[in-house]
Amino acid sequence: MTPSELQPHELMQRMADFFESEGIAYRVVGSMASMIYGEPRFTNDVDIVADIPMMKVGRFCQHFAEPEYYVSEAAMRDAILRRFQFNLLHPASGLKVDVILPPDTEFARSEASRVRRIRAEGEYDAWFGSPEDVLLIKLVYFQLGGGISEKHLRDIAGMMKILEQKLDRVYVTEWAAKLGVAEEWFLVQNRVDASKS
Repeated sequence: MTPSELQPHELMQRMADFFESEGIAYRVVGSMASMIYGEPRFTNDVDIVADIPMMKVGRFCQHFAEPEYYVSEAAMRDAILRRFQFNLLHPASGLKVDVILPPDTEFARSEASRVRRIRAEGEYDAWFGSPEDVLLIKLVYFQLGGGISEKHLRDIAGMMKILEQKLDRVYVTEWAAKLGVAEEWFLVQNRVDASKS
């Protein structure tokens, strides 16, 4: 395989393998996770929440070194200090990984306790955020985007259609209220329910 043929799930697996080899807690979230739980769609982005300690920055930059990858060590250190995020790029393929440092919040701790191991033979074997938590984060991003982007709502609807009764709606409803996205949750439930009738 040439570098330009690298697929998003393959880059995700490389990240997951590194984090596991270094004993770093992580979980795949965002569109990659919503596709695993719901309906497939094309994405060039991988979102991973990873609790990277400052002492692992050198190892990370050494492992994902140029010219195959690009990561700013300064941006990575700043992200760890601020509990924000930084990017890893794979220039040959145009793929990008958003590495998100988890904030010290009740919701982040709940997310971390609910991760799921998901395997697809020959494709990936990694820790993913639970479908409920992935859905809640997408509701937050939909709200932050001013409710304009339909992408997050489509991802959520796709997850709900596939998961049906397996989704813990009580958990989602409780956290949607705490996170201030109860209105968005009500909207997407109505859309999904209306599509069934």
